[in-house]
Amino acid sequence: MPLTHAADEITLPSTQIQSNGVAQADEQSQGYQGKTATSTTRLGLSDKETPQAVTTVTRDQIDDFRMNSVKSALRSAPSVTVEQIETDRTEFTSRGFNINTFEYDGMGMPFTGDLLVGDQDLAEYEQIDVLHGANGLMSGSGNPSATVNFVRKRPTKDVQAKISTSVGAWDNRRLDVDVSGPLTDSGNVRGRFIYAHDKGNSYLDRYSHEINVAAGLMDFDLTDADTLTVGFSQHNSDSNGSSWGNLPLSDSDGNPIHYGSRSSNVGQPWTYWNVHTQRTFAELKHDFGNGWNSKLSVTGIRQYQDTDMFYIASVTGDDASAYATHITSKTDQVIGEAQLSGPFTLFGRDHDLTVGANYGRTHLKANEHDIDANGYYDVPFSSALAGTLTRPSLEYTFDTNNQNFRDTQKSLYAGTRFSLMDDLHWIVGARMLSADGSGLDYGADHYTREHGKVTPYSGLVYDLNDQWSVYGSWTKIYAPQYKVSSDGSMLDPLEGTSKEIGIKGSLDSGLNLTAALFKTKQENVAGNGQYQGSRFVYDPMDYKSHGVELQASGEAMPGLEVLGGYTYVRIDDDNDDRARKFVPTHSFRGMATYRLPGLPKAKVGTRVSWQSAVQSDTNSDVRQNAYALVDLMSSYDIDEHWSTSVNLNNVTDRKYLMSLYDSATSANYGAPRNVTASVTWTY
Repeated sequence: MPLTHAADEITLPSTQIQSNGVAQADEQSQGYQGKTATSTTRLGLSDKETPQAVTTVTRDQIDDFRMNSVKSALRSAPSVTVEQIETDRTEFTSRGFNINTFEYDGMGMPFTGDLLVGDQDLAEYEQIDVLHGANGLMSGSGNPSATVNFVRKRPTKDVQAKISTSVGAWDNRRLDVDVSGPLTDSGNVRGRFIYAHDKGNSYLDRYSHEINVAAGLMDFDLTDADTLTVGFSQHNSDSNGSSWGNLPLSDSDGNPIHYGSRSSNVGQPWTYWNVHTQRTFAELKHDFGNGWNSKLSVTGIRQYQDTDMFYIASVTGDDASAYATHITSKTDQVIGEAQLSGPFTLFGRDHDLTVGANYGRTHLKANEHDIDANGYYDVPFSSALAGTLTRPSLEYTFDTNNQNFRDTQKSLYAGTRFSLMDDLHWIVGARMLSADGSGLDYGADHYTREHGKVTPYSGLVYDLNDQWSVYGSWTKIYAPQYKVSSDGSMLDPLEGTSKEIGIKGSLDSGLNLTAALFKTKQENVAGNGQYQGSRFVYDPMDYKSHGVELQASGEAMPGLEVLGGYTYVRIDDDNDDRARKFVPTHSFRGMATYRLPGLPKAKVGTRVSWQSAVQSDTNSDVRQNAYALVDLMSSYDIDEHWSTSVNLNNVTDRKYLMSLYDSATSANYGAPRNVTASVTWTY
């Protein structure tokens, strides 16, 4: 179960048609509604004008429910399922498929693939945008799940500061500092500094974590038409008592294994997983006038990983087959993009055009040391659960027990929003992709060469009136894959089609409504991963999916803010049999806060998550029944600077498995009832 599970899933940068830039200085989220112009579409479209469903998790939502990590925030996003497959690795799915496009301000990804390693703290971000469905034009590779875009906080024109501290169950402690404002009298230079420290133990035996984040950003108004933004962040995620896999849910004969305590963990006192990530970016924007703008962006990412890990491969009675290893790795990514956008007139009507070019390169090097050539050894399962196993000598390695490969992608893209009539708009475009891979992945040739692949995209939006619109969109799916098949070659690219129709509304109260129907065909999907030698290998599968999404977000009535949605999804294989059964067929995610009319300084709220029953794809006896989680929050504004809040999570103390995604049928239980108290000072 090596780091290669992450490394094999690299997705290089996106080539999107998204809003012409990110949020400007001082532009803030409004309650549970996102910014009016986010990076969902480079054409500067609002949610209502976008021919796909969109979810925004705002800073207010993050703060209200103390969703400090991306895992917590995306658990609240309708249509997204968070698959906590291990203590320190997480997959995300939407509409039944893995999410493999993650971005900062519409560019690149925060992870080295669709697998989150360690944790991703949200201290640096103003909001998270989730574009549902295939993103063939708007975001790179056309995967039919979703695109997750992290919108950075930016320097502000006015001085502002915020310091927050919290304490919670299992000795968890957190400190947040966020200071921003002008650095010159004229305000042509602005800066922002962000710091977060999060440390504590866990309900899981022996597991603990420490997260440290420091980020600095500066805006320079070089001229009236030119703005340069530069930024750097250091994100350290360190954990102890980590494990590969989780609790085995079935023995070697396929019989279910039951655990009396949800704190059970196979991580040992000597296991750890440290992930340190540095990100540097520069962005130059120029205003040509008459609505035409250009943007040149460059991002560099360097990630170090260092880990001693332990894995239970199989259990027979009290005899367990274990695997232990020490791995170090370094990943370097460089991503660049040039984009030009603006309006033009044709046949007496105004239209919008965006063209651009994108380049990305990833270089990964990793070295593994095991106990011996086989790597596996026998241990008492009861000792593994008790955490009394000693660290074996992890000195053995061999010539091919490593990774050293590069992946490169280059794209050209163009997209236009034609105003066919006053109420009818056609968004059409295409991108052309070239992808190359070279090097070795545990002795196997990491060869990829795909040139001149064109992905078309088309969408129509018809405005019924000022409040309601209907839409439809279609795209081909094409995405190079960096996973290895069972014969040692790279999987063929993902291919297929995706269709979506829906209706959107913006009510006078400030509530946005969306209803969407979607249908997808996808070929060459990486099926259940099997551990072979020192890495995961996958068999290609073909799937069809269809479903319904309903969503509401914004202010439902004065003082009442909501974000909620219901999702139905059905996934079938090419034999029309139900597939990917670890994905819930029905799910609901919702949160709401209400500022009390008679006590306007007080706010109360709840967050509810419900999903239907799921089961393992490889063992029908391993299943999780339908369950609901309920969280409560309350806050009180003491004065204009000070406020306090209390969050109570899993109020009903529901015992549940966090995921059945893992084909090896392993999972940990979710956290029991817990409480967090916070105090915040703002200026």
